[in-house]
Amino acid sequence: MHNVGLALDGAWKVLAAGLVLGAGLPLLFALGIRSLAWGAGGDAEVHDSGTAGPAANPAGTVLGWLLFVIVLALVVLGIVFIVASGFGKALSFEHIYPTLIDK
Repeated sequence: MHNVGLALDGAWKVLAAGLVLGAGLPLLFALGIRSLAWGAGGDAEVHDSGTAGPAANPAGTVLGWLLFVIVLALVVLGIVFIVASGFGKALSFEHIYPTLIDK
């Protein structure tokens, strides 16, 4: 019975990582695209035909690019994790920023 608990504990960790990395990054990217459309205003956003489009909003452009930078940083961090494990290193988050340490 103890093995079932260990298996479920591992399954929840895999599910959480899959949701964060598998759905979280595309969600952030989609929000970045949507923010750029909000920032551009006008015909970039959906509005009723025959009405003037909304005005441009620079905050949407800044938010969109910020989300793209976050997605890019997480992708690079994932690649560093994979390459570092191939070289016998580990990625440590003991400090605020990630560092490479020997295994």
